[in-house]
Amino acid sequence: MNAQSEQLIRDAARGASEGRLHFGQVLGMLAEAGVESYLVDYRAQRTSYHVEHAAPLDVETPMPDVPIADRWDPASLQAAIRGSQRGSVRYPEFKRLSRQAGCVGYVVWLAGRHVTYFGRRGEQHVERFPN
Repeated sequence: MNAQSEQLIRDAARGASEGRLHFGQVLGMLAEAGVESYLVDYRAQRTSYHVEHAAPLDVETPMPDVPIADRWDPASLQAAIRGSQRGSVRYPEFKRLSRQAGCVGYVVWLAGRHVTYFGRRGEQHVERFPN
């Protein structure tokens, strides 16, 4: 991975974590950096960004002081997703809401234009990017 791509990824991660950038802005920056997908692991508190033909870039992802719920709550997760899509829920709040919904992490597939969210027992929710 070249230095410019790495810096774009780190800037996108920082801007999202600080609540300055909304999801669409983050996706634009990551696409510009050549990211094909990224894995957010709430339990490990890290995000792994994957660029074609390069080693993944792992970035520490600060988590809110909210435990991950034991029960998977897809309706609450979808409400958090809709808020993020509208731009009314920024990433710090999204992490809190999705953890309360039982989400342990997710994979964003930029090329495939969808996100797969995971629960503790392998539950999944696939969310297609809006047009």
